[in-house]
Amino acid sequence: MSLIVGVCIMKLYLPGVLSLKEKRSRLQPVLNTLRRTYAVAATEYDEQDVWQTARIAVATVSNDSAQVYRVLQSCVQWIETEARDVDVLEWKVELR
Repeated sequence: MSLIVGVCIMKLYLPGVLSLKEKRSRLQPVLNTLRRTYAVAATEYDEQDVWQTARIAVATVSNDSAQVYRVLQSCVQWIETEARDVDVLEWKVELR
């Protein structure tokens, strides 16, 4: 049995954010919901000192590559449709 590790890298736009504190307060609920709803690891990994953009990574593991891709794609779709004041600018999935 082999394990598939999937990572989704996203660049997010947070319009109207005027401070790092406001950025964190908008981004943390998104990351927490992804963790809770989809059982993934999620973190901000770059552009942490930039107010209106964020780069996040979301990861999951399974023995089925299709399942890994579905979970990560669902995370992107949830942000696009449900996360208020957060826009997905770009995203990509890597499977290993």
